[in-house]
Amino acid sequence: MPKKAVVGRGGGLRPLEAVVSPSWPAYAAAVWAFLFGLLSLYWAVGGTWLSATIGEAVTAPALKGDPLVVAAVWASALGKFAVAVSALALVQRWGQAFPRWFLLSGGGLAAGLLVLYGGAGILQQVLMAVGLVDVSDTFAPVLYWHLFLWSPYWLLGGVFFALAAVQLARCTRR
Repeated sequence: MPKKAVVGRGGGLRPLEAVVSPSWPAYAAAVWAFLFGLLSLYWAVGGTWLSATIGEAVTAPALKGDPLVVAAVWASALGKFAVAVSALALVQRWGQAFPRWFLLSGGGLAAGLLVLYGGAGILQQVLMAVGLVDVSDTFAPVLYWHLFLWSPYWLLGGVFFALAAVQLARCTRR
């Protein structure tokens, strides 16, 4: 089967692989985690935008300054920035300092956990939305935010990590 080609700047044909970088899933995972980390950092320093979409059980103690909740938000921000760096390790030259098995395991683990968390969240929230699972009074106001924003966002990160791990496995195959 012939390789696909695209027209380059000078009018010549270049292989499609030269135009669409095989590392885009890792960069997408890094951007995904970085943006998520920025939002958590914003909340950690006292920002409130989108906080009403999380749920009163979490936001009420945070807004009152509960030290454990505030510490958890800071830890969440730092963790998400660490995840962004780990996504970059899958495609950057400095990532080669780690053994291949370590990078593949980390990428696969991140993918599995994120897909499981996002997918299970979507399933649970669909069951809540159709009335098969009870919804608490504190979660009811934010159910659709979780169903259409937060859970899909977690799932998307898992898909990016899965694609990045598969791409790393392909590119580093012996």
